[in-house]
Amino acid sequence: MDFLQTVLAFIVALGILVTVHEFGHFWVARRCGVKVLRFSVGFGKALYTKVDRHGTEFSIAAIPLGGYVKMLDEREGPVAEEELSQAFNRKTVWQRIAVVIAGPAANFLFAIFAYWLMFMIGTSSVAPVIGGVEPDSLAARAGLQTQHEILSVDGVQTPSWQAVSMQLLNHVGDSDEIILEVSPFNQDAVQQLTIPLQNWLVNTETPDVLGGLGLKPYRPTILPRVAKVVSGSAAAAANLKPQDLILSVDGRPVTVWQELVDYVQARPGEKIVLELERDGASLLQGVVLGSHTDDQGNITGRMGVAVQMPDWPEEMRRDIRYSLPVALIEGVEKTWDMTALILVSIKKMITGLISVKNLSGPITIAQVAGDSAERGLETFLNFLAYLSISLGVINILPIPMLDGGHLMYYLAELVRGKPVPEKVQMLGLRIGIGIIMTLMFFALYNDFMRLL
Repeated sequence: MDFLQTVLAFIVALGILVTVHEFGHFWVARRCGVKVLRFSVGFGKALYTKVDRHGTEFSIAAIPLGGYVKMLDEREGPVAEEELSQAFNRKTVWQRIAVVIAGPAANFLFAIFAYWLMFMIGTSSVAPVIGGVEPDSLAARAGLQTQHEILSVDGVQTPSWQAVSMQLLNHVGDSDEIILEVSPFNQDAVQQLTIPLQNWLVNTETPDVLGGLGLKPYRPTILPRVAKVVSGSAAAAANLKPQDLILSVDGRPVTVWQELVDYVQARPGEKIVLELERDGASLLQGVVLGSHTDDQGNITGRMGVAVQMPDWPEEMRRDIRYSLPVALIEGVEKTWDMTALILVSIKKMITGLISVKNLSGPITIAQVAGDSAERGLETFLNFLAYLSISLGVINILPIPMLDGGHLMYYLAELVRGKPVPEKVQMLGLRIGIGIIMTLMFFALYNDFMRLL
């Protein structure tokens, strides 16, 4: 079921974004008088086809990994005399630029729409309160303390840990400083702290921006209270019940859930004795643990219970909802910030400050799509917006074969007063294919390595 959900979420997400991108090209091409021959979502064999009154064939194809808009063009085949005025190559350079830009522009507009809708529905998060500071870390040397709430990073308000992380990501690979505004939680005692950086997290495979500073987010204490007993498990055989509170194991007091997990995992197949609190009474219960072997051959103990997760303190909850116009402004600002972050990340990847192992391909995108769909509409909209911005940014890069490559040729044509020579364009096409194939290789390699 999880696999089917992941595949379905991936197809829906990619289908929406490809349709949006190609519709941008299609809509502007029509407005510029270009005849569109085919609008395809996906590649390969057509699963569904419909022809409109303008003669455009709309199709959904079998391989959902992209799409295209095919326009009438003399460079791709003979064009009837009466249709020459509708050929793409006969349009002015400004019209061709408009058609090319329209695809990425549609992706940015869709991201604004997705963020606008997300902010209208409302977002839920928790306050970025520090739960722990590693000794002698960057955070500790700067003066950050447990129970400090991070109010802003570099002057940008941070109502959640996600907002904090997004601002910190801008500093990966940098040798500068981070300026924080913090205050003891629920107190009005704001102070400004500065964290100096030197080649911070340079070339790290998966930058952990919070861990890189030595910060641990606050988490409510997870008590060792049973929420669910797995049928057929060791816990079920020992007659453990939901709401049982585990006080000790083999005479050792247990105060948090992780202590119990660590103790159980280290004793596969052994018998342990639990002291439980049930309905106000204390009792002892022996449990013969099961075992589990992971993909690396490691054997760990298993009891077969799920923990009862605590509620977050109400004062730490951040439920934000904006009115229609304010949500639109927030959507534009969020799209701008994410676009800037992606561009900076690409620059740092090219200069070696960020590892190419951070590139992701279709497998990782599918997993994230499935996970975000499972978490609800807010998370899925956030994922769609980010992916749409990424698609828009990638397509405006000056790489031949992408929209940005075509735009580069048309801008050169404006300067030169005539088209770029065909030989130069063909050479650029080969270079572009090489770059794209190299990026795809790294992305797919990273996907498979993450799976392994």
